Amino acid sequence: MTGTLVLAGTPIGDVADAPPRLAEELSGADVVAAEDTRRLRRLTQALGVQPSGRIVSYFEGNEAARTPELVEALAGGARVLLVTDAGMPSVSDPGYRLVAAAVEKDIRVTAVPGPSAVLTALALSGLPVDRFCFEGFLPRKAGERLGRLREVADERRTLVYFEAPHRLDATLTAMAEVFGAGRRAAVCRELTKTYEEIKRGPLGELAAWAAEGVRGEITVVVEGAPEKGPEELDAAELVRRVRVREEAGERRKEAIAAVAVEAGVPKREVFDAVVAAKRGAP
Repeated sequence: MTGTLVLAGTPIGDVADAPPRLAEELSGADVVAAEDTRRLRRLTQALGVQPSGRIVSYFEGNEAARTPELVEALAGGARVLLVTDAGMPSVSDPGYRLVAAAVEKDIRVTAVPGPSAVLTALALSGLPVDRFCFEGFLPRKAGERLGRLREVADERRTLVYFEAPHRLDATLTAMAEVFGAGRRAAVCRELTKTYEEIKRGPLGELAAWAAEGVRGEITVVVEGAPEKGPEELDAAELVRRVRVREEAGERRKEAIAAVAVEAGVPKREVFDAVVAAKRGAP
């Protein structure tokens, strides 16, 4: 029989938040793969746990090389526990490659749920939580960062990002430029730790605040884009949109109906514009 891969959530700050099952898995796993073995040692000491299995490092630098070794252990029946420095493996941390390889080999994958910086920040932000999307870390280069932000400028769902403290100023400034300085956001710093801080306000104000320098682990939550009202399109633009849809294979009747919905106008108005354009054509 093949073994089991266990993804275990670890505390994002307060070690008392560790789920009880984490101690059980740490003491009973055949192999413990850790992002940082030194941090793992501190965690096990804090929990009063002594791992009985083999401990190996599994981080960004050796993830590709070590994955086959761990899959081989799993194929041989081992119970492999994967832990990262904080939060759930695979979420902006090592783990995805190993999970994908295990799934491909039809090896069981399960999890020990634990603290999540994404969900904790979202809940504390004071922003809508019914729909959200996690965008991870933004690119370090300014141009690429702006490009990524422009991709989601019209996203209606609440956005959640991770960011390094020394880049927070530049990131909030870029967000204010792309999303608008008035868009609401929350900077969640040092979640569940002694100096936890939630700074809420418009992006423009938060960017000015961050310019003074911020320390700690950062999660940024940004309000989604406001709902747009119906577009005000002139007759020529209505006709152009109908033609684009027709050229793509839609029947004229369907194209007119679709454009009317897009523009928020009666179908008759779009129809009349198309007919007038046809009459005026040479």
